[in-house]
Amino acid sequence: MKHPPERSLSWGQTLVLGATALPMVGFGGLGAWGTYSNITSVFHRSATALGVVAAGEGATLVLALTLVGLTMLGQSSPAAVRLGLWTLPAVASLTGAAVAPTGTESVVFAFTPMAMCVAAEGMGLLARRIVVYRTGVDAEAQRRNAAVVQKLAYHRARAANHPDKGARKDSELKSWKLAKKVGAGDALLGAHLVDVQRERMTAGADAALAGMFALPVTAPGTGVTAAPETPAVEAADERGVTVVTPGVTEEDTQVTAEFETVPAETVTPVTPPVTPPVTLEEIAAVAGVATPQPGEPLTDEQLIVVLRHLRYSDDPPLSYRQAVTGFREGGFVGGEQRVRKAWGSLMSHEESDA
Repeated sequence: MKHPPERSLSWGQTLVLGATALPMVGFGGLGAWGTYSNITSVFHRSATALGVVAAGEGATLVLALTLVGLTMLGQSSPAAVRLGLWTLPAVASLTGAAVAPTGTESVVFAFTPMAMCVAAEGMGLLARRIVVYRTGVDAEAQRRNAAVVQKLAYHRARAANHPDKGARKDSELKSWKLAKKVGAGDALLGAHLVDVQRERMTAGADAALAGMFALPVTAPGTGVTAAPETPAVEAADERGVTVVTPGVTEEDTQVTAEFETVPAETVTPVTPPVTPPVTLEEIAAVAGVATPQPGEPLTDEQLIVVLRHLRYSDDPPLSYRQAVTGFREGGFVGGEQRVRKAWGSLMSHEESDA
């Protein structure tokens, strides 16, 4: 899959993102300092308080830095890292609530470690968005989609081949549920789908416009020259009387006299010579490409050759849908997008020839 070119952050973007990250680190540190003060007020020992902070906020900070580092390298984070970012602050909250002397203080002690949890998640999300902006690759989205597709493939195979009818039905239902999650949150996949749809619309519009604006080819009509009117001819008969013969007009050319009956003769019908249709091999030879074979990948030129052969295999020429139906029934291989593009090229070539 082709990825978009990398983009660099501008000076203003870098400044704003840096200013956004500073409060995350600062408030996370304040939460750790609050936890340290709370534990010290109960046990009156700094070492114990430092140990609680290190096990809670400190470990959460380590996991947050790990998440940021992996994200900046374009890699997805393991499940243990993502789970630990929420588990460790939760454990620190339960510890603070357990050691608090009163009920009111237990609420405060339990809420304080959440500052580090939110700061860690915010830093990880910000780093992920920066990588997606610069490289166009979302490692987390790819990880989720890969897991969903793997489960979908398993359940489709199970629904088709498992001997137990109940298992097949269960996998069929799970397959439809998993199908809703494929591609969710993947901006790169969405951009590629938009590009594919844009190319299909372009090819379809090109084919439609070629069909609309193609000039009809009409055979030149044979000119008909009207017969000149024959002038009147004067002639003298034997008695010396001048007889004027009127000119021949268009009405006089109509035959109205009785016809003599002619016996019928055997007439041998003249059958025009039948021109054999042009074969696919001949079209491929003229185009200078190898003869397309069913079931094999075809180049763009071979696709045009096959569509040209199918279009003119009948009279009148086939439409796009008829040609595509013949293409599929013939066993030829080609995606819908490439077939539409080849058809548009064929129509454009016919229009230029016309």
